[in-house]
Amino acid sequence: MSTVVLIGGQWGDEGKGKVTDFLAEQAAMVVRYQGGNNAGHTVVANGQEFKLHLIPSGILYAGKPCLIGNGVVLDPEVFIQELEGLESRGIKTDHLRISPRAQVIMPYHQKLDACEEKRRGASKIGTTGRGIGPAYMDKAARVGIRMADLIDPEEFGPKLKNILANKNELLQKFYNEEGFDYGDIYKKYTEYGKRLAGYVEDVSIIIDEGIKKGQHILFEGAQGTLLDLDHGTYPYVTSSHPVAAGACLGAGLGPTRISKVVAVAKAYITRVGEGPFPTELKDELGDYLRQRGHEYGTTTGRPRRCGWFDGVVARYATRINGLDYLAITKLDVLTGLDKLLVCTGYSYRGKLLTEFPSTLKILDECQPIYEEMPGWQEDITTVQNYGELPENARAYLDRISEVSGVPIAIIGVGPGREQTLVLKNPLE
Repeated sequence: MSTVVLIGGQWGDEGKGKVTDFLAEQAAMVVRYQGGNNAGHTVVANGQEFKLHLIPSGILYAGKPCLIGNGVVLDPEVFIQELEGLESRGIKTDHLRISPRAQVIMPYHQKLDACEEKRRGASKIGTTGRGIGPAYMDKAARVGIRMADLIDPEEFGPKLKNILANKNELLQKFYNEEGFDYGDIYKKYTEYGKRLAGYVEDVSIIIDEGIKKGQHILFEGAQGTLLDLDHGTYPYVTSSHPVAAGACLGAGLGPTRISKVVAVAKAYITRVGEGPFPTELKDELGDYLRQRGHEYGTTTGRPRRCGWFDGVVARYATRINGLDYLAITKLDVLTGLDKLLVCTGYSYRGKLLTEFPSTLKILDECQPIYEEMPGWQEDITTVQNYGELPENARAYLDRISEVSGVPIAIIGVGPGREQTLVLKNPLE
C-alpha cells in the first residue's frame, strides 16, 4: 500500500496534470483535495489534449475512482460543463465522487471576487475571478453552502435566502452593484443539485476503505507551495492549502496515513499574477521560454511570467512539504540554450540568504545568486531512459536535485504520457 501526495513545488502550473495522469495508471484511486476551477491541468493522452479544471486527471482511465474532497470549492456549472465535455468525447464519469462537505461556489462569489479586485486597483492580487476566495471566506465565516445542502432543496432554500440577503446588501451598499434574484438562483441551482446528486458520497470513507485494502492512492493538489495561504507569498496566494498537509484536511485522513510526498517542478520556473519573483526573466529569453513552453494559463489563458530555476524556492518546498522526491517537467523546453542558470541563493542588502524569506518586503529586494551551467542542443523528446539524456542535461538535473535537497524520481521530456522517464516509481 502506498499513499502518495503530489503537490506543486513552485508557484503552480508545474505540469502536475501530466504527472498525475502518468501515476494514476497504477493507483487504485485519485483524490483532488483543495482548490477550485481557478486551476487547470492540461493532459495529453492517446494523441488527444484534455483540459481539466476540477475533475482529477485519473478520470481518463476507465473505471478508476476519482474523488473530490471536502477541501475543494466546486462551481456546479463549471463542473457539469466539464462532465459533459468528457462524456462527449467518450470518457465515462460514473466512477467520480464528490464529498458532501465540499463547498459550493455561487454566482455572488464570482461577482464579489471581481468587485474586490477592481476596488484594490494597483494593489490587486491577480485572482482568476472565479469566486474562489469569497467561497473560502464564506466557509471560514460558517455561512457557506455545501454539496450536501445543494442536493437537498429543503436545506438549500432557507440557507440561500439568508446568505443572499447579506450578499445583496454588500453588493448594493458597498460596491454599488446590483444584487441577485433569489428565485432565479434557487431554480437554477436546485437543477444543478439534481444533476449532481448521484455523484455525492463521503469520500473520506472511500479513502479509508482503500487504505485498509492496501490500495495505492494518489492525492492531487492544485496550485503550488508558494501559493499556499499560510506558507506562500502572502497576500499573492490562493485561499486554500496546496501543500502536502492540505491533503489530510482536504480529503479526510490522518497524517500517519501518508506514505510519500512528491513535488512537481518545472526545469525552470513560472508564476501567474502579481507578487515578487526573484529569478524572473523580463527580456527576450523570458519571452522565448513562454513561447517554447506554451506558458499560458489553462484556466484563464493569461501569459505566465518565466524565470530560471530557483533553488531557494525548491529547498523551501522540500522543507514545508517533507518531500521524498521531485518530478521535473518540461526539461525539453531548455533544449537549444547555450547556457543555463540555477539560482542557489539570494543577495539581500549585502547578505547571503539561503532560505526563503517570510515577508514580501525582504523578497522584493532579493537578487538571485546564479550558478552557470552549459546547455545542450540535442533533441530529447524521444529519449526513453535517463542514460540517453545528453551529459549536460544530466548534469543540470543532478545540480537541481542537489540544490533542492531531494532526489528526482520522474522527468518529463515532452507533453505526452510516453515522454516520461521514471528513475523511481513513488507508488512502489
